[in-house]
Amino acid sequence: MSGTTLTKMLHAIFVGLLLLQFSFAQQQQEEKTYPPGSPQDLVQQGVKLNSAGKQDDAIALYKQAIEKAPGLFDAHLEMGIALDLKGDYGQARKHLERALDLATTDTRAQAMRSLAFSYAFEGKAGKAAEYEKQLFENRVQNADWQRAGEMCNELARIYLESGDAEHAYKWYKTGYDTASRKSDLSDADKSLWLFRWESAQARVAARKGKPADALHHVAAAKDALDKANNADQAKFYPYLTGYVAFYNGDYKTAIADLQKADQHDPLILALLGEAYENTGGAAQAKDYYRKVLEVNAHSPQNAWARPLARKKLGAGA
Repeated sequence: MSGTTLTKMLHAIFVGLLLLQFSFAQQQQEEKTYPPGSPQDLVQQGVKLNSAGKQDDAIALYKQAIEKAPGLFDAHLEMGIALDLKGDYGQARKHLERALDLATTDTRAQAMRSLAFSYAFEGKAGKAAEYEKQLFENRVQNADWQRAGEMCNELARIYLESGDAEHAYKWYKTGYDTASRKSDLSDADKSLWLFRWESAQARVAARKGKPADALHHVAAAKDALDKANNADQAKFYPYLTGYVAFYNGDYKTAIADLQKADQHDPLILALLGEAYENTGGAAQAKDYYRKVLEVNAHSPQNAWARPLARKKLGAGA
């Protein structure tokens, strides 16, 4: 056996051992458990209940956790999230603000985004922006151009779904310009960010009642998407065309296109509900609004969709 072959074999064994060690550590982390009845255990149980749509049961466990450990970050954060999903926004923010007070350097961004989403649930985009802007500025300071751009797009989406198309346009443009500052951006990534920017302009134009402009940007978005050759992003195209069709008043096309989009996205489900409602399909509309309420994500999409679905189905929803 040559020295080169032996060296390669030893290197392969070393890499294999490192991967095995990493896999074992990851498995241990995933299987991490806490003593039954401990504050962390109660929070862990609550998260599972909240994900299953049992907000009241989750809140009861979070209360117990907070009684036992008033300074537990996770308990206040998850309590705020569950209260938002239930529609109790004022109480939610009390806990989310407490979570921010308790946050470490590693968890501060999570608490700030959760507070931003909480304001988005009430359509208060300006208040949400107070937190999102700080996160954007922090990423800019670290020259993290792509993540800074993504933060801009997140804020822009909150503005857009809150009905403020002007601020949405401003932040989508800032997001595109910021991401483009990355010096080594590949051609594929440049095309991907162009797709996002054209998609944003299409949706903003549709919300402003400019159907021709919206369709022009849809075509440009499709061209950029084809150049990006990114299969993971292709699923967003029927969402784009469906969204534009909906706000252009073409509800039948909106239904056809949105049904090809992500059926786990609450915003898409809510748009389908409204589209069916506008075409006389009351029963189908209610089915989609119920599907929205099955999604228990604390996100900008759900911040718009969930309150709408609750309103459409009545206070008892």
